[in-house]
Amino acid sequence: MGLMRRRHAYYWTRFAVLTLALVGIGVAFVLIGPSWWQMVTAAVLAVVLGQVMFLGHDAAHKQIFASSRWNDWASLVLANLYAGMSYGWWNHKHGRHHAKPNTVGADGDIQPGVLVFTTENLEQTRTGFKGWFAQRQGWFFFPLLLLEGINLHASGIKTIFGRGPVKRRAVEIAFVTIRLGGYLALVFWVLPVGMALAFLGVQLGLFGVYMGASFAPNHKGMPVVPASAKMDFLRRQVLLSRNITGGRLVDWFMGGLNHQVEHHLFPSMPSPALREARPIVQEFCESRGITYTQTTLGESYRIVVRYLNEVGLAARDPFQCPLVAEYRMAR
Repeated sequence: MGLMRRRHAYYWTRFAVLTLALVGIGVAFVLIGPSWWQMVTAAVLAVVLGQVMFLGHDAAHKQIFASSRWNDWASLVLANLYAGMSYGWWNHKHGRHHAKPNTVGADGDIQPGVLVFTTENLEQTRTGFKGWFAQRQGWFFFPLLLLEGINLHASGIKTIFGRGPVKRRAVEIAFVTIRLGGYLALVFWVLPVGMALAFLGVQLGLFGVYMGASFAPNHKGMPVVPASAKMDFLRRQVLLSRNITGGRLVDWFMGGLNHQVEHHLFPSMPSPALREARPIVQEFCESRGITYTQTTLGESYRIVVRYLNEVGLAARDPFQCPLVAEYRMAR
């Protein structure tokens, strides 16, 4: 059906539009000068940078070009130079997630940290402030995303300046240094210190919320399985992922990640083709009795909050999920 063919015109257009948008935001920032209206500029910049990262995500999955080298360089330019994040750090982390989504010990997206995603990680968070926080962690999830923008930048910087292997380390360091150094210099040159800090707070805070609000609905609250779980590729990707329903606006808002099931089955399929693949995958799963999960964006957020609170309260074992039980019964 041609769903795997490259969409060069589509992606070059997106790249050109985003580049012009960033240039326009930069010009507007300088022209507006020291004004609290710059908080609007910061909010717009956060959204545009989110779109930049969606495009970088597609390049990292080899969706744009036939050449791996071209895709790698596109990711470096978009993630490191445009957004100030590390492509190498993100690619390693995201690759593990795709291989074994929602799998304990394999998927870095559910590793315990400030939040706890499985009951087996609750032993040290049952008492004191940690216990109190864990029991309400679902309600804190979205507010905590205000810090995710800083965390994403910090994690990338730690990786590229660390001792672990990083492909094209020198390029990553150069791009991130130019991007972050130039960005901070411009902000503090145009704005007084207090206003500059507020600008950075709004931009980084909303960027983190945007990224988290786009990625969390796809897997949080879906079955979490132990590393020993024996699942074939089809069921692992379908049963542990959730699609978000909606029209083209949802596609744009989530960068195509709302078609998460199809993306996990065909990670190199260009994102504009995922909507066309959706009914095919849905029919295929239905014919084989494999649960295909989808819901609205608002309902997915409610599921995420409820799931995190239930884990914190140890109200149920996330391994005992109806979907996992159904899979085990089918075996």
